[in-house]
Amino acid sequence: MNRLVVRRTLYSNHHQPKCPWKRGFCSGGEAAAAAPASSASSGQLNHKDGSFAGDDQPYDLAIVGGGMVGMALACSLATKPLTKHLKVAIIDSNPALANKLSIKREDPPDPRVSTVTPATISYFQDAGAWQYVQQHRHAFFDKMQVWDYTGLGYTTYDARDVYKDVLGCVVENRVLHSSLLSRIEDTDVQKTIYPSRLASMIRYPSSSVKADDNTREASYIKAGLVKLEMSDGSSLYTKLVVGADGAKSQVRNLAGFKTTGWNYSQNAIICTVEHSVGNHTAWQRFLPGGPIALLPIGDNFSNIVWTMSPKQASDLTVMNEDEFVKAVNQAMDNGYGPHPKSNFSNGSNKFSFLGGNLTMSTNESFEVPPKVVKLASKRAAFPLSLMHANDYVAKRIVLIGDAAHAVHPLAGQGVNLGFGDAFTLSRIIGEGVAVGTDIGEVSLLRKYEAERKPANIAMMAVLDGFQKIYSVDFGPLNVLRAAAFHAANYISPLKRGIISYASGEQRLPIFP
Repeated sequence: MNRLVVRRTLYSNHHQPKCPWKRGFCSGGEAAAAAPASSASSGQLNHKDGSFAGDDQPYDLAIVGGGMVGMALACSLATKPLTKHLKVAIIDSNPALANKLSIKREDPPDPRVSTVTPATISYFQDAGAWQYVQQHRHAFFDKMQVWDYTGLGYTTYDARDVYKDVLGCVVENRVLHSSLLSRIEDTDVQKTIYPSRLASMIRYPSSSVKADDNTREASYIKAGLVKLEMSDGSSLYTKLVVGADGAKSQVRNLAGFKTTGWNYSQNAIICTVEHSVGNHTAWQRFLPGGPIALLPIGDNFSNIVWTMSPKQASDLTVMNEDEFVKAVNQAMDNGYGPHPKSNFSNGSNKFSFLGGNLTMSTNESFEVPPKVVKLASKRAAFPLSLMHANDYVAKRIVLIGDAAHAVHPLAGQGVNLGFGDAFTLSRIIGEGVAVGTDIGEVSLLRKYEAERKPANIAMMAVLDGFQKIYSVDFGPLNVLRAAAFHAANYISPLKRGIISYASGEQRLPIFP
């Protein structure tokens, strides 16, 4: 039986240390001038592996942010032999963590969805969470068609091109989140949910307490543990703080991590639409204002992700439903420009200068997406940006998911990068546990950063490059874009590389 505790009462802290930067990350100076003393039972620290003896132990790790990526880390830790014994705190004010959300099959899909790659599906299967996803609505797709509004080029990706069954699966975010929670509940992991928000992080130097002070909090301070204080007055000590709290991460801000990034002059509209027939293909068309994607979600439903200028987004969000459906159908059909034609259909090839191994892809002819017949959800719009943390780790602190990087949604890769972070960090923590290393040591955490940062930066560069290339409507550039589409469609090694890279393999789409 899972050991679950939901903290609803406040801690009684009789000796609160004063910190001049109350909402900052304090690590010395006046922050440690008043060492906490407590009459509570003490825990003796084993400095070799960072463990405590006694019943009242600090947490091994505190996950700040109980969204999909944070729960993926908790799930992975809970299901691995080396880490299932770890004591975990989850800090998030979302009531869905304490009161599990009821998802009914007959309900229309939520517009917030994720396109998970085969690599992510494997992560979920290894953790035992995918079985719960399968109990709810989800839609595998084995084909994707991408084309340009100019009508000069298109590319069709088929799972059979790489001898696979599927290219990915579209799942509602609430289903992914609920499935991870369900899997965690089936384990014996010791976790405590703090339904609050992080207010401050404090790490006191060991010199701030007397050598003969054997109180519990003195032991924590001597060990260099981090104290987290929540907005409701509760607090805890932990060996490792995991920032999984999104693009506006409080952990990242309090820890002082610097970021690099910029805002795109674009917003994205998301919503659920309905067809008269089933949709089993992922469609994406590049328009003058940005790409529009039509993603299957099952039961004749699809999800729309439409990127455009903030002014256009504002207009389309308030447009009446019939007009919006008409606008979507025009955007996915012959609005803005004609349908592309195969260059091999008349026996000639305008882009023969590409050379290479030109081969016809499986079922490569251009197809028109199924018509949208009605809007099935509310429309939501949000601004787009790129952000990357210059560092992912520091002593006893690590960032994962959107707290470390935020990307353009045009390829649906953001959450897959986050899941990759979570499952990689889980593995690295397990490796540290196996050899008796303190899981908060920066030398261990650097292994995670060394593995994930290059992969994340590479994907961010690809997505940002696409965004910039397809944000310009210029004749010669349009021809070059068309050439790129045809290269991807007809040069088999390139196409296989693109599919493999987008599926989660950590290599760029280059020729073997």
